[in-house]
Amino acid sequence: MHHQPSTPLRCLVTGATGYIGGRLVPELLAAGYPVRCLVRDAGRLRDQPWRAKVETATGDVTRPDTLPGAFEGVDVAYYLVHSLGTGPGFEETDRAAARAFGAAAAAAGVGRIVYLGGLIPGGVPEQQLSPHLRSRAEVGRTLRRSGVPTAELRAAVIIGSGSASFEMLRYLAERLPVMVTPSWVASRIQPIAVRDVLRYLVGAAQLPAELNRTFDLGGPEVLTYRGMMQRYARVAGLHRRVIVPVPVLTPRLSSHWVGLVTPVPNVIARPLVESLRHEVVCGEHDIARWVPDPTGGLTGFDRAVELALRRIRQAEVATRWSSASLPGAPSDPLPTDPDWAGGSLYQDVRERAVKAAPSAVWQIVEGIGGEHGWYSFPLAWALRGWLDRLVGGVGLRRGRRDPARLRVGDSLDFWRVEEIEPGRLLRLRAEMRLPGLAWLELSVTPDGEGGTHYRQRALFHPHGLAGHAYWWSVAPFHAVVFGGMARNITEQARAAS
Repeated sequence: MHHQPSTPLRCLVTGATGYIGGRLVPELLAAGYPVRCLVRDAGRLRDQPWRAKVETATGDVTRPDTLPGAFEGVDVAYYLVHSLGTGPGFEETDRAAARAFGAAAAAAGVGRIVYLGGLIPGGVPEQQLSPHLRSRAEVGRTLRRSGVPTAELRAAVIIGSGSASFEMLRYLAERLPVMVTPSWVASRIQPIAVRDVLRYLVGAAQLPAELNRTFDLGGPEVLTYRGMMQRYARVAGLHRRVIVPVPVLTPRLSSHWVGLVTPVPNVIARPLVESLRHEVVCGEHDIARWVPDPTGGLTGFDRAVELALRRIRQAEVATRWSSASLPGAPSDPLPTDPDWAGGSLYQDVRERAVKAAPSAVWQIVEGIGGEHGWYSFPLAWALRGWLDRLVGGVGLRRGRRDPARLRVGDSLDFWRVEEIEPGRLLRLRAEMRLPGLAWLELSVTPDGEGGTHYRQRALFHPHGLAGHAYWWSVAPFHAVVFGGMARNITEQARAAS
């Protein structure tokens, strides 16, 4: 790779609120590049931990008049937007946007455009490609003809939490132990980990000025879609999937099938499915001449899946990616990922206004469990504890370390304290035997009038079909158990005030 010049290249990133863009920005910052983000709505960046470290330009690639100012002083412009999921006419929208972007970059004297497109099947005439892939190829061609040297990086399935392709794979493997599938599950694919894609994108900023071409990007393995589902299941700890291909399922029917099984919107699922009709395998690996492979090699499929599953997306459950002390990996979820990304997360939320001081409510919250019990339907809690012991779990026998105080790491019946912010938040992680991961979160907020807003969330991340079945089998009892719990905690606090 070329040495970085004494004056760092200034980078413009479009699509910073999207899957790749939101992960590329911190990688560029870490590499020492000043970054400007081109966004339609600057407010959509407000939750990004790197927000204060970048410049923001407001503009829209579909409106050429909004672009010139964004390119001032820019050396490298990243084009990471496309109209997947916007419905009819997306090809013309993509074409016009690429033309406008290329023209604005050329007028401003930008030295390089970097575009992330889709891997094109070898030997397939362009007119036979899916509309989605055909449009991605046309965008790349338009940018290469703009007069600005363009590196068009082409990737197939990107493995990382939040990637539409990966989320489709995740949901299919998680939810269906037995699948009647379209014939495209036999298509050969060369998936790549998101961390490797980002490494190539950052490295492309330093490519020699004379390079104006496409580069194929792929990981170290070529797999069938069926193989990827089986490998995903193995890494995720699921039983081997039974997959029965049925050739009569057309791409249109397949996308409806994916839409029924997964929360990936049909308007996104359909172009992804259509892209799987052909084999997508790299025809070259020339990028390694300028951006050498890492010492240990590119990330294998299993490791990429492990990284994607490492953190489960919830609102505030696990230690967050936004924690300054724990910077997120490229495979981690981001706040700008769509709601359907990150796997299933079921919630039961209860909120109540309490005519009691926050300190009074918090005293009840921190004293929960053990001898004080769980403030609702004691028989149900006792029965759950007995059942847990029957299957080798801890049951309710552990009680609590201190009758009034809790700290992170304390065991609390069949829960463990994962997080506590005294006076405000208690988060418990379930340690009973479950087909999934569960949390119970209790929070206390002053209402500004001397009273308290109490919020209670039970969260469950299912593991396989058994996890989904478990949630829906106990859901009818939530009103009694969790509803009663919220009511009794707040009434106890009010009575004690």
